Amino acid sequence: MDIDPSVLLMTLINFFILVLILKHFFWEKIRIAIQDREDFIQEQLSNAEDESQKARLYLIENERILKSSKEEGKKIIEKKKQKANKVYSEIVDDANKEAKAIVDRARLEIEREKEKAQYEIKKQVVNLAIELSTKALEEKLEDSTQRELIGDFITKVGS
Repeated sequence: MDIDPSVLLMTLINFFILVLILKHFFWEKIRIAIQDREDFIQEQLSNAEDESQKARLYLIENERILKSSKEEGKKIIEKKKQKANKVYSEIVDDANKEAKAIVDRARLEIEREKEKAQYEIKKQVVNLAIELSTKALEEKLEDSTQRELIGDFITKVGS
């Protein structure tokens, strides 16, 4: 295969003419398109970095809010537990006071009943003593009769 210098020269001239025509009509448009594409890609990378930074900041803020919420929840639960324990203690104290009051009232009632019973016994003793004295004065009793009356008196007082 032989290379013809005239064909080679014409091909080179055609190539340079084509390059000049392309450069004159299309080079600026191609350069602008490439520059626009490069600017667009650079802007997208910058936006992606900004969005990534915003996402990290949001994540940090959300973690802080979550931690704060957990702590606040724990505080609220602790306060409610303390309030429940306080209410429980108050209820127990009130129940103990009420039970003590009931016991005290029962003791007072028992004491009153005891005093009333003692008063009734004394009253009966006095009545029996008066009755015995009356009988003793009305009749002159013999020693055995007197003992019998006293025994009856003691039996009545005992029952």
